Amino acid sequence: MLVSERIGQFFLESEDGRDRLEYTEYGAGDAWVVLLHGQLMPRRMQQPLARALAAEGLHVITLDLLGHGRSDRPADPFAYSVTAFAEQVIALLDHLGAPQAVVGGTSLGANVALEVATLAPRRVRGLIVEMPVLDNALEAGLIAFAPLLFAARFLPVTVTGLRMLTRPVPRGIVPFWAGIVLDTLDQRPAPMAAVVHGMFFGRIAPPSRERRAITVPALVVGHGADPVHPAADAAMLAEEMPHATFVKATSILEWRLRPQRLDRLAAGFAQACWRSPRRARRTGA
Repeated sequence: MLVSERIGQFFLESEDGRDRLEYTEYGAGDAWVVLLHGQLMPRRMQQPLARALAAEGLHVITLDLLGHGRSDRPADPFAYSVTAFAEQVIALLDHLGAPQAVVGGTSLGANVALEVATLAPRRVRGLIVEMPVLDNALEAGLIAFAPLLFAARFLPVTVTGLRMLTRPVPRGIVPFWAGIVLDTLDQRPAPMAAVVHGMFFGRIAPPSRERRAITVPALVVGHGADPVHPAADAAMLAEEMPHATFVKATSILEWRLRPQRLDRLAAGFAQACWRSPRRARRTGA
């Protein structure tokens, strides 16, 4: 089933100026779904899932959070935090005139979705949370992202060099996920350092007490063999939230390379959220 796709933009005003954010809209209707990307990645990473959900009649939006993809990239670390990203999602809903949405995301996007549910619970119809970064991922996250911060701050030529190598490659001639990797490597040193710095020293996710207060239906997807996104964090989150279902993926690659099972689960979950006033039945997978 073919669905319409449209690119849009909106602006955020603050004391520090005006920032432009870009999004893509798939399908139409009142059953809104917002999908968010991982750290330093573009919104295009959610394109396959967005198309699959829109083909099932859902109205899907993918957003480039500030500092990512085709949105503005200020070099101020104070512009970046999970809370600030959640406020951008709420501003997107306001811009679209969407009273509520199922909010989902991967890694950073998963944490932002949780933050939206704590900041504006009445705006969230349900949550699709893949690979949340919580208590069990702290040390691995520091090991993974500290070198990126060091390189961007003190060896900016490495970031610029990668950008010069990857930017000219036509995305249409490489496989989809290879193109996402190339887009992720297309960074500028100062904004990249600011994004990573903001994540290091800001609130990374709602604490357990706030997560336990999230009562909307949630589909939580985790997988093993990934220390930055341990399955233990996803399973713990599903236990904390009273109306959450935990689904274990075979690996981090399942939703990338063999997405049919998880696409089907996500579509059924989002549709159930919109059929139900506020609560979805807990089911296994």
